[in-house]
Amino acid sequence: MRVIAGKCRSLQLKTPKGVNTRPTLDRIKETLFNIIQNEVPGAVVADIFAGSGALGIEALSRGASKSYFIDNDTEALKCIEDNLAFTKLKDSSTILKGDVFTNLSRINAQHLDIIFIDPPYESGYEQKLFDTFKNLGNVDTETLIILESAKDMSVDFDGFDIIKTKEYKTNKHTFLRRKP
Repeated sequence: MRVIAGKCRSLQLKTPKGVNTRPTLDRIKETLFNIIQNEVPGAVVADIFAGSGALGIEALSRGASKSYFIDNDTEALKCIEDNLAFTKLKDSSTILKGDVFTNLSRINAQHLDIIFIDPPYESGYEQKLFDTFKNLGNVDTETLIILESAKDMSVDFDGFDIIKTKEYKTNKHTFLRRKP
């Protein structure tokens, strides 16, 4: 796995060992960032269930100003730390260790521009996350939320507008914004 574009282009990233994480494939990551390329420069980003940190790192490489990484897996957290050190992006990053719901409220940005969510498939976290976003002051109608999920998964996105859905062979990205 590598950084696709930007100032860290072509740098190889570590991925956590084991089956607890499912890294986004380079070709899917490239497609995703082609879709959101105009949203990234200067953005404040949250990479939730970050795994290797590849999505937040890609955003920083492409000009995002800050990225928050949230994960509770020890191997994943070590991987994120190593990848941030290797790419020299540590100064524009904050790693929040532990429960995602506790850590969402610890993000000290006034506004989040982009939120990447890649929870374990079939975990049931999706619905609880969207319910939580409704009560966070830094998630508003301008925040772009991108959910990676199994292709056949459905969630009640009450309170959010689906902007776009991009399907791949076995999974999909759903792009959403909070309703006014």
